Amino acid sequence: MPVESLLTFTLASVVLVMAPGPDILFVMTQSALYGARKGILTTAGLCTGLIFHTTAVALGVAVIFRTSEIAFTLLKMAGAVYLLYLAWQAWHAAASNSDETPRAHARSGFALYRRGILMNITNPKVSLFFLAFLPQFTSPEYGNVMLQTAQLGAIFMLTGFVLFCGVSWSAASLSHWLMSSHGAQKILNRITAGVFTAMAARLASSSNGA
Repeated sequence: MPVESLLTFTLASVVLVMAPGPDILFVMTQSALYGARKGILTTAGLCTGLIFHTTAVALGVAVIFRTSEIAFTLLKMAGAVYLLYLAWQAWHAAASNSDETPRAHARSGFALYRRGILMNITNPKVSLFFLAFLPQFTSPEYGNVMLQTAQLGAIFMLTGFVLFCGVSWSAASLSHWLMSSHGAQKILNRITAGVFTAMAARLASSSNGA
């Protein structure tokens, strides 16, 4: 693929990744509560989930979500239920004591990584977004379109991972302060629950655009 096309795609990816949205807010809250490492693991999970959507677009599976209302509805409702479950967990999360290790009440790194993956793969709108976005930068004259799609998906994932890691490190500076304030922890957990609830409502009310 031409370098110009790759640079244009990368710049577009930066803008899309950093646009205000529930994913970036979720990474910020997890990092602020539990530190940069847990935020980065959450980010890694979200980015790993993009492999599913990239593969779906490359193989044409994403077209099923666009043309089949049943398949789209089943997956989006599963995603909405999972997000509401996460909202319930965040709402009832207990605050840490100031004399405890700041990360003591955080979920394990693997649990946060797995959560990020599930959040992504149960959202069919991501596949539809990739289906609309990635093909704009591919062309048969550049070679195998499937490989081009995989290459673009990898660039988008790397861009998202690097930028979200920066967000994690920045938000983590609040971690020690939050651990000394039960009120602040409670507010942030409520915000996290609100983000998950809003994501669930948005996903449940979405359409496949068919």
